[in-house]
Amino acid sequence: MTEMTYSDALNLAIKEEMRRDDKVFLMGESIRGGIYGVTGGLSQEFDDRVIDTPLSEAGFMGAAVGAAAVGMRPIVTSLASFAYVAMDQLISQAAKMRYMFGGQVSLPIVYRWGMIYGNNVAAHHADRPYPLFMGIPGLKIAIPASPADARGLLKTAIRDNDPVMFFEDNNLAGWRGEVPDDDVCVPFGQASVIREGTDVTVVSIAGSVRPTITVAEEMEADGVSVEVIDPRTIVPLDTKTILDSVEKTGRLVIVDPAHQSCSVASEISSIVAQEGFWSLQAPIQRVTSLDVHFPFSPALEHLVYPNEDKIADAINAALE
Repeated sequence: MTEMTYSDALNLAIKEEMRRDDKVFLMGESIRGGIYGVTGGLSQEFDDRVIDTPLSEAGFMGAAVGAAAVGMRPIVTSLASFAYVAMDQLISQAAKMRYMFGGQVSLPIVYRWGMIYGNNVAAHHADRPYPLFMGIPGLKIAIPASPADARGLLKTAIRDNDPVMFFEDNNLAGWRGEVPDDDVCVPFGQASVIREGTDVTVVSIAGSVRPTITVAEEMEADGVSVEVIDPRTIVPLDTKTILDSVEKTGRLVIVDPAHQSCSVASEISSIVAQEGFWSLQAPIQRVTSLDVHFPFSPALEHLVYPNEDKIADAINAALE
């Protein structure tokens, strides 16, 4: 095991996969200089396989579809808030082409989306749109929340023959953790039980995992046993691990940085209410961002998204 940051783990995964397969290439805005903190050093080793693009998501995300259709394996980099610019390419082409062509073409594309909410970048740059893509058949969605999962899930995504929406929480960029030295690919559809507990299940997504762990450790001192689950991928979603945990604890809290309406928290709530209703001893609690745009004001911004106080309040509500 080697300790490294979340960003370095992503960089390592890309580097390893580009060395392993010369069909893998990287493109996006200002990536040769490593502006997003992950692609630094790659252009020096791989040169023409690291392509700086114009500021046109509709153009280069559509180009990735064509490249993948003829045998290449593009990794496309942008901010999550800019996905809307390329919705036709993502939804009408990348997500549907294999189905529409009767399986005659594969589209091994990884769309890397950086999420930079919570640090005063205002509404145009602070979106967390991963729940939106849950409703689009044909797209797999991974959201790593640790350095080990960042490397392992990205390697799996790059080797997958279907398009993968890979959301990276930039609030975790400097978070350090141990990463296996071996060539470990983390399988899609297998949640991680980060912390076992018996009193309440907390399913936490992306950057919300860290404050959830902090709250769970603090509540343990008060005699509350909190089980923490990171889904790691939301398509496919490991419903069995969540349902088994709720059957054990009888209580469920979901912490999701996306807006509450039509969120991953909403979908998990629906699944547990339908398939695990008789296990529940209390109403399901959701901790999400408010259904408002992110304000620029530092005094207001932190009130919008999940934090330790909101998570603790939700756990206490589930225990009442």
